[in-house]
Amino acid sequence: MADRLKYDDVAAAAARIHGAVRPVAVVPAEPVAPPDGPSVCFALEQLQFTGTFKARGAQNFVRAHHEAGSFPAAGVTIASGGNAGMACAWSASQHDVRATVFVPSSVPQLKIDRLRSYRADVRLIDGPFADAWDACDAFAEESGALRSHAYDDRFIAAGAGTVMLEIVEQVPELDTVAVAVGGGGLFSGIAAVARHHGIRVIAVEPERAPTLHAALGAGRPVEVEVGGVAADSLGGRRASASAVAAAQHGDVRSVLVSDDAIIEARQRLWDEHRLAVEHAAGAALAGISGDGYRPATSERVCVVLCGANTDPSDLQ
Repeated sequence: MADRLKYDDVAAAAARIHGAVRPVAVVPAEPVAPPDGPSVCFALEQLQFTGTFKARGAQNFVRAHHEAGSFPAAGVTIASGGNAGMACAWSASQHDVRATVFVPSSVPQLKIDRLRSYRADVRLIDGPFADAWDACDAFAEESGALRSHAYDDRFIAAGAGTVMLEIVEQVPELDTVAVAVGGGGLFSGIAAVARHHGIRVIAVEPERAPTLHAALGAGRPVEVEVGGVAADSLGGRRASASAVAAAQHGDVRSVLVSDDAIIEARQRLWDEHRLAVEHAAGAALAGISGDGYRPATSERVCVVLCGANTDPSDLQ
């Protein structure tokens, strides 16, 4: 398990980014837990700077390299569906580091506008995300820019995992945490902390973007075709080796949910709690509903609402 992220990695990230990110608010889903059901709370990470948990990993990445003096004149570059790019650009701008972000031209205009507001040099690439990735690689090779990654980097994953340290502080008797999985950075960080505290992790993926689930079936990271309503934020085509290693622990459950279930859960968060979140956050809630993981009576469950970079016009 050499690739598995360690608790100490996350603890070091927490010390490095202390004061640079918003502490997560953890709130009960209901005023009183139902007598015949689990006690559920929400980690409101959609309120994080840049609108997603990605700010944590980006701060850890940028600060670690800034402290080491390892940023070249060309700065940092990243390929992203939007959220990781925004976090990278935001963090880089705070340290006067140039950020060049490659995104598919199909990403929502909201994310493109936000990227530019963080002073990023935005390069729109026609075609699938893989083409943006290739363009980013070519730019890094030509310019010497430091290549960041949306999820497959120890600094990124460890920074993301700091949210779990804060959840445990607020809910020390937690049994289970549910988290949406794209490429696996957030999951890897959360799993490292959860394993340290004996907490079960529900790793939730869309049926149309089953990167971790497919990797577990194959016993190694494999590339899969991705699509569906959450593809803009859970569209990693290959899970990280760290995520696959973490998921092989006995306290991890891999759960797949349909697009319909994701849409329904996202709408429920709006209808019942007035929380406008992106589909990735809806996926986490869908994972403990319907045909997903079924928490036991009195089980204490935290659902990580990972982001809110969404167009809320379809929430009625």
